[in-house]
Parts: sequence; C-alpha cells; structure tokens
Amino acid sequence: MSAGGIDFLIKEEGMVLKPYLCAGKVPTIGVGCTFYPDGRAVKMTDSAIQKTEALEILKGVLKTFEKKVASKIKSNINQNQFDALTSFCFNVGTVAFENSTLLRLVNKNPRDPKISEAFEAWRFAGGKPLLLWRRKREYMLFKRDDNA
Repeated sequence: MSAGGIDFLIKEEGMVLKPYLCAGKVPTIGVGCTFYPDGRAVKMTDSAIQKTEALEILKGVLKTFEKKVASKIKSNINQNQFDALTSFCFNVGTVAFENSTLLRLVNKNPRDPKISEAFEAWRFAGGKPLLLWRRKREYMLFKRDDNA
C-alpha cells in the first residue's frame, strides 16, 4: 500500500490501543488488527500497546493482505485501486476477498460500473449495515486515477 493508502486505512479503522471486540465480535487491537505479524490471534487479555507499536503491528499484518491482493488481481490496476482493494481485503478477510464478486469484476474489467455495487454488497458487520460509507469511500478511492 502507498502511504496515502495506509493513511486511508487508519482513518477507516481508527486506532485503539487496548484489545476490544469489533462489530463482528472478534478481539482486535491497534488499527483493526485481529492478529499479530507472527500470526497469533489478538486476545481480550492482551496488554495495551503504544501508538508506535500499533503502527508496527499494522505494517506487519498488512503484508498478508497486500500479498493476497497482488496474487489475485489479474488485470492492470493503479495504486489507488490496489490500496482500495487492500483496504477491503483487510476488512473482510482474505477468503472473503478471494471469493468476492468484487475480485471477479475487477479481474474482468476494472472500469466496470458494477464494481460500485460489489463494494457496497459488503456493507454489513454484525448483521447491521455499518460499513456502507466505508465501502463508498473505498470505491471513491478505487475510481481515482491519479496514482496517489
């Protein structure tokens, strides 16, 4: 992800320095991380962390999602599109990303207008449409072609 993409992700996820349950009831810490770079799952009994550690954890964990997006995208996309897809993958998980209509549409034609709907289909968390505006912002980032 670009620096702008990481900033986008931090704004979307927020930063919480002690373990909490996300909307999906999964123990989470830092910038939306449900696991640590070494693969250990976050537990509610884990110690609080500092902001610098939260950013280190994010960068380590993010590699998993960047690699997944890079390995599954077969079409020619720009940096903003990669950042938006990585943000999406980070939020929904690698298996959901791999099996998504969004991935299929991007690989077929990254300019397909149905991509907007494919992002928005993933608007639910904990059974509630909590992620609609995030998906709209991810799509807006995806549409930008300035390679920021």
